[in-house]
Amino acid sequence: MKYKIFTLGCKVNEYESEVMENLLENHGYVKSDNPDVCVVNTCTVTNTADSKSRKMIRSLRRKYPKAILVVAGCMIQNKQDKDIDADIIIGNQNKTKIVEFLKDFKDKIYDVHDMNDAPFEDMMLNNFDLTRAYIKIEDGCDNYCSYCIIPYVRGHVRSKKHEKVIEEAKNLIKNGHKEIVLTGIHTGHYHDGSYSFADLLKDLVKLDGLKRLRISSIEITEINDEVLNVIQNSEVLVNHMHIPLQSGSDEILKMMNRKYNKEYFINKIKKIKEIKPDMNVTTDVIVGFPGESDEQFEECIETIKKAGFTKIHVFPYSDREGTKASYMSNKIPGNVKKERVKKLLGISRELEEEYMQKHIGQEVSFIPEVYDDGYLVGHTSNYLMIKAKGDRSFLGNEVIVKISKVEYPYLLSEIKIFELNR
Repeated sequence: MKYKIFTLGCKVNEYESEVMENLLENHGYVKSDNPDVCVVNTCTVTNTADSKSRKMIRSLRRKYPKAILVVAGCMIQNKQDKDIDADIIIGNQNKTKIVEFLKDFKDKIYDVHDMNDAPFEDMMLNNFDLTRAYIKIEDGCDNYCSYCIIPYVRGHVRSKKHEKVIEEAKNLIKNGHKEIVLTGIHTGHYHDGSYSFADLLKDLVKLDGLKRLRISSIEITEINDEVLNVIQNSEVLVNHMHIPLQSGSDEILKMMNRKYNKEYFINKIKKIKEIKPDMNVTTDVIVGFPGESDEQFEECIETIKKAGFTKIHVFPYSDREGTKASYMSNKIPGNVKKERVKKLLGISRELEEEYMQKHIGQEVSFIPEVYDDGYLVGHTSNYLMIKAKGDRSFLGNEVIVKISKVEYPYLLSEIKIFELNR
């Protein structure tokens, strides 16, 4: 049978879709633009995400009326809509059973479970494309930020056994991957009994053949002294960290139920950059949280500049039914949120280009991920996007280049050293 998977949302969703793709391929299914099976892995982080998910489901039902339509993921877990126009409905548990569901399918299947006591669902990729590889080490969140629906649809924090994480990493390295990205819903809260996230980092950076280890995202409160020690003493852990700020106003942070204030955040970033001066720190910011005044928004901008971020992912606040913030008064009008998003994105572009300009003339290593029209494109350790003329055979290998020019979002570069190392 032929299949096609459509994914909305975060890196965890992308990883889980890849796992489902692997499972289907391993059981004889073939990817096609004329599928017998359509899979939609949904997102519910905002109202817009819900809307996009529903629009995609309707579109696919019209486009492929004879296909088995499988709808899975966070929107399903959140809404628990048994009447949605799909043949197989799966929440955030049992995505690894997709082949069994398809095999057993005769009439509509609805498989949505309470996530509060859900175990960690082990997943492992075995379809290798020799570019950046992800390992999902954790699921769930216990932070309960006042604006966020994710703890309700993903459940409590639970983690993959560290032996399995290391086994998966070794397998990825064996199959040619130079860079591994650790991902999860609340990645830095990983723990396997007394075995901590820092313990996992220390073990992974020692693996033979691993050039880079990247953390998809981590909370500022989870960058403790042990994690800082790995950052300081390992060249394998990359010079890029994505650390969500969400707001630069202490009052708004408190209303959001974030676990730090702006002084704590700025001081921790300063400490990171003292031990790794070229560390590229990117962040997430929510604008238009209920009650956010013009003064508090300006305070947020000031905090962003003090922290020294190089890129900001900006999100307008979106009510999620059932969260504490959804019951708060003094909601910010949509036009105000739109203007704040625009202003922050402009600041983000300025910060990003300023950081890029600092690297003109430098020699850096990057791992080409894409070959397009004679050019290799990939990222450096500190997540600068390099574009250099080269050969397709360079893909997936470490290459030394000299940066010559900013051509946003790329740094145009010239290859200086290349050693084929498969």
